[in-house]
Amino acid sequence: MYGLCRSLVRCGHEVRVLTTDANGRDSVLKVKTNENVEICPGLPVRYCHRIAATSIAPTLLRLLVKWISWTDVVHLNAVYSFPTIPTLSVCSILDKPVVWSSRGMLQRWIGTRRPRLKAIWERVCRIVAPSRLVLHTTSEEEAHDSKRRLPGVQTVVIPNGVEIPETISYRNGHHERCFVYLGRLDPIKGIENLLQAYKRAQGSVGIPSSLVVAGGGDPEYVQSLTKRMEELRLSGTVRMIGRVAGDEKRKFFENADVLIAPSHTENFGFSIAEALAHGVPVIASRGTPWRRVEEVGCGLWVDNDPESLAAAIQRIHSMPLREMGIRGREWMQREFAWDSLAEKMADVYRHLLAPLYIS
Repeated sequence: MYGLCRSLVRCGHEVRVLTTDANGRDSVLKVKTNENVEICPGLPVRYCHRIAATSIAPTLLRLLVKWISWTDVVHLNAVYSFPTIPTLSVCSILDKPVVWSSRGMLQRWIGTRRPRLKAIWERVCRIVAPSRLVLHTTSEEEAHDSKRRLPGVQTVVIPNGVEIPETISYRNGHHERCFVYLGRLDPIKGIENLLQAYKRAQGSVGIPSSLVVAGGGDPEYVQSLTKRMEELRLSGTVRMIGRVAGDEKRKFFENADVLIAPSHTENFGFSIAEALAHGVPVIASRGTPWRRVEEVGCGLWVDNDPESLAAAIQRIHSMPLREMGIRGREWMQREFAWDSLAEKMADVYRHLLAPLYIS
């Protein structure tokens, strides 16, 4: 959302952001919560102090009517979040159109938690939502799945953009092949399958390799992954390094040869776009919407079971990784630059406002 909002401002639109100071489940951002904070030129953000869970902020509720009254279009993020139903309700009362980014939350897989409670929440959302509502999804796969949850709601597909570094560097001297995973550590990400696949693929190619797992998650689940690594005797070649951001993320990609995204389901798969923007080819599971990596020639798109992932790891060892990375980076520059995608989103806003302009 930061990338979208910043690009909308650059394109001449006036944007204000109302959110909380939550920084994950267990911490808050060190920001002012009693006034707007301009996080980049022309982009004011009002952070409201989170008092519980990840999004319960009474100040945000208090400000909703004032902020929604000011706007032409409300862009709402997330589904099963504390501000969602109040925001939809106020927009309905004030007759404000809404673009609603579900961020993959309406997709389902065999391990989906609390499906009945989520179904009730979705029903309430449909009841209170304004008539002028567009559901924003980032892939055709997400759109297909989301329409089942919110039948009858107009849906638009606009992918996320990605920040493309001006230059890229390769730090790995290829004495060993470095495979990486980047993302949230959660069962939906298929990391257990990746560990099994890497174990199968080890020793089947001519050069040594390593696997680096970057990201954070529930401590109990992270501990279970550590235990699984020990059971598979991977502790010597697989490292878990926690979250990476900023300069550390840049270095992470500079040392990577291939990113593997083994998710059971993804609405977009942002780490895949980031890797390609940094010139790193990918192995993406068919649970992600990245089938075009094979068409473009910058990666493999395979089933996420251990056998298929292992075969992909073995296969990509002998492929021209640098050339694949260059093709992936050029693809990101052509189709995933933020400013062009921001204008597509602005067209959606204009579409929602068209009846008002016509009248």
